[in-house]
Amino acid sequence: MRHLLIKGRFLLLALVLTFVTSACEKEAVTIPTVEQTNPTKTTNHEKPKDEKIKIGFSMDTLQEERWLRDRDLFKKSVEALGAEVEILAANGDDALQISQAERLISQGVDLLVIVPHNAEATAAIVHKAHLAGIKVIAYDRLVKNADIDLYVSFDNEKVGELQGEAITKLVPKGNYVYIGGAMTDNNALLFKKGVFNVLQPLIDNGDIKIVYDQWTKDWTPANALANMEAALKANGNQIDAVIAANDATAGGVIQALQAHGLAGKVPVAGQDAELAAAQRIIEGTQTMTVYKPIQSLTEKVAQLAVKIAKGEIIDAKQKVNNGKIEVPSVLLQPIAVDRSNIDDTIIADGFHSRADVYKNDDSR
Repeated sequence: MRHLLIKGRFLLLALVLTFVTSACEKEAVTIPTVEQTNPTKTTNHEKPKDEKIKIGFSMDTLQEERWLRDRDLFKKSVEALGAEVEILAANGDDALQISQAERLISQGVDLLVIVPHNAEATAAIVHKAHLAGIKVIAYDRLVKNADIDLYVSFDNEKVGELQGEAITKLVPKGNYVYIGGAMTDNNALLFKKGVFNVLQPLIDNGDIKIVYDQWTKDWTPANALANMEAALKANGNQIDAVIAANDATAGGVIQALQAHGLAGKVPVAGQDAELAAAQRIIEGTQTMTVYKPIQSLTEKVAQLAVKIAKGEIIDAKQKVNNGKIEVPSVLLQPIAVDRSNIDDTIIADGFHSRADVYKNDDSR
């Protein structure tokens, strides 16, 4: 009988130890990891070592030359780091971009990179990704009012300042037209802010008068053309300078000027260093563009994306407020380009070939 009591006690003790061990194991899962307590470090979803990191790339559009280049260079950069990338483009459709991002999230990407069409609407994507334990990088354009993990772009306010500085040197006084980008794009707001950082003192002292100022829906050249036609009509063609938010809108502006015999007579600024813009600079119908070395951007984002996906600590000392948080940011520097330095910048970098840029130049 005593033997049975002792045996029973041992069984009871074993059961208690089993329960305590099991409870400790369950509790350990809820203890915050280093990654959870350090917002600059992330998990990699415990991927097997032999399984490649997979990056999801949700793009606004591929309808402009610039974004085709971003897509190709980013893919090349990611693959050079031994990772994979799945790329989807919504071509300006907010609902489609959200749906495509959900698809990437459901596929279990290790990190999501997003070029937002609508800075506000894409906050939903960030929320959905975080629910799935996936970090998000905003590529070139900031996502507003979201707990975005990282923002990598160029100093877009500086882009506008470079445009303003270039045009005011040529036209220190006169009637100015500003053709903005899509107001749903936070970059368009930053470009405009930079331009008016330069223009405002000259506006205040009466040297410059803004005679037309309008956003361009979806950044399309057709809408920019319509805006410029309206500006010319409202001012009896008395326009002295135009600053356009990018080269696509500058193309629409120049088309309108050509119809009135003013192309090459009215200075026009753009940005993105598209091939058509570079050719117009050589031809003399566009004054300048702002070159943002996209290869530098794609390589930087690819490096950071793979590091974050692996759970490594990254260095992002700059902060940009997106309306909700101070977003850790990496901002690269843009370069003003005109006829005088086009060979030493976009051509020297191999961004465009000299043959292509000078294709329509009869003086070669």
